[in-house]
Amino acid sequence: QAQLVESGGGAVQAGGSLRLSCAASGRSFSTYAMGWFRQSPGKDREFVANIRWSSDNTYYADSVKGRFTISRDNAKNTVSLQMNSLKPDDTAVYYCAVAAHYSGYYYTHDYDYWGQGTPVTVSS
Repeated sequence: QAQLVESGGGAVQAGGSLRLSCAASGRSFSTYAMGWFRQSPGKDREFVANIRWSSDNTYYADSVKGRFTISRDNAKNTVSLQMNSLKPDDTAVYYCAVAAHYSGYYYTHDYDYWGQGTPVTVSS
């Protein structure tokens, strides 16, 4: 079982930056990939970014490409999301997730463990 704790959310003005972090802990879980999703009120949880644990492969939603960067620290079991040029549409609760086994990256069912989320508010 894995426990995921996100941090770094907050309020920022449009054009600003935030860096989210996610620390994974727990015994006996493997990590194939980690990802970030977000959910706004009244909307489904949507994919933001994914990084494979043993390669340099990364994947991004079109809406964040060129603005967000996902990175990992294998030794510390952490994943980060650097968010630049933030827009009001980026306002959401951001969730970290772990895929323990080989899977896709886009759908929530590709992931096995989830954090509690950290809120991000971008004002215009």
